[in-house]
Amino acid sequence: MYRKIIDFLNKWKESVYRKPLILQGPRQVVKTYSILEFGRTSYENVAYFNFETNVHLSNIFTDNISPSYLIPILSYISKQTIIKEKTLIIFDEVQLCERALTSLKYFCEEAPEYHIVALGSLLGVAVNRSEFSFPVGKVDIKTMYPMDIEEFMLALGEDFLVGEIKKSFVNNLPLSTILHEKAMAIYRQYLVVGGMPECVFQFVNTKDYILVRNTQEAILASYLNDMSKYNNLNDIKKTRLVYDNITVQLSKKNTRFQYKLIKKGARAAEFEKAIEWLRLSGIISRVYRVDQIKKPLENYCDIDSFKIYGADLGLLNAKQQVSANDILFMSDELNDFKGGMVENYVNLHLKMSGYNTFYYESERGAEIDFIIEREGNIIPIEVKSADNTKAKSLNLYIETFKPAYAVKISSKNFGNINNKKIIPLYAIFCL
Repeated sequence: MYRKIIDFLNKWKESVYRKPLILQGPRQVVKTYSILEFGRTSYENVAYFNFETNVHLSNIFTDNISPSYLIPILSYISKQTIIKEKTLIIFDEVQLCERALTSLKYFCEEAPEYHIVALGSLLGVAVNRSEFSFPVGKVDIKTMYPMDIEEFMLALGEDFLVGEIKKSFVNNLPLSTILHEKAMAIYRQYLVVGGMPECVFQFVNTKDYILVRNTQEAILASYLNDMSKYNNLNDIKKTRLVYDNITVQLSKKNTRFQYKLIKKGARAAEFEKAIEWLRLSGIISRVYRVDQIKKPLENYCDIDSFKIYGADLGLLNAKQQVSANDILFMSDELNDFKGGMVENYVNLHLKMSGYNTFYYESERGAEIDFIIEREGNIIPIEVKSADNTKAKSLNLYIETFKPAYAVKISSKNFGNINNKKIIPLYAIFCL
């Protein structure tokens, strides 16, 4: 199945400014497979090292981590002749060896002609909790996410549909009714299956939602295992409580995170570490409120007001045992959860596209779901789970701040009304 990360990796390989690459992201997004496939197709050979499966590997880095010392030893161990520019060196689960991570600095400074990629599912957690000497400024860093809806469509063989969606996005012209309905049906399938590659692969080949759900539950179990294995003893229960509470938060009319919904009397000081652990592991993302619409948006964050979203829609729904049919037919029984689920979907795709996401709330409580910087402009985004055309908050925002344009994402077809770019939910990847 096609993954966009390969396009990034090819550009990285050819860049004259290339540094050792750290590829991070949650478990099960097939970082290892993608890098091995990239190495197989783009290099003469691959030298692969896994610090989790080879517990003695870390000993190599104990005394000397200069490239001139490491390369002959790594060649010997991997039984691969490591050649400048022609061999891809892979350090997998690098968070388990601090010195291997530090060695990337010296590959950058002393031997930039060697191509090296380091992978880590819990790298952010390890660096945050340990005394790591992180090679700041000496590495390229890329986050790998689950498959987005475009990759999902391509996996289903819908290349033509993807092309037509892109044309409609550029021209602000409606997609034909039959293609629009087809794309909306695929969008709902994506909400059920999510973007975990194994789940997508199973769905493409079987269309069996029960099989997919079993796989999702296995992935969720591995996440819970990580929370126990790579967390402080005192924080394990708190981390699970926060994770279990995400859908509860998203089911509220106001999806801003509320500690009191975790348990009665809960406070920020008690659960902040748990939230940060989940964020660093890639399992959730946190979106802050901005109290002013000015550049850079990061300077105007209210750190006490934020929302939390999951990293995969399929896992989010599997965790709460939301049935496939309820999502596919958008059952009225899901009305409380629909808005938060669709917000989660949009946030995930904005993150995949490289945006830092924020939200805005006026003094009178008018809320804009997302605020992003796009092509030099601060753009407001309103999200609707259906084709609701009411946009009081967005209209008020436009009157107050006069953005270059606004974006409205819903089940409606493409269009442009009063400087609002209308984007169907299935076309969020175009943004």
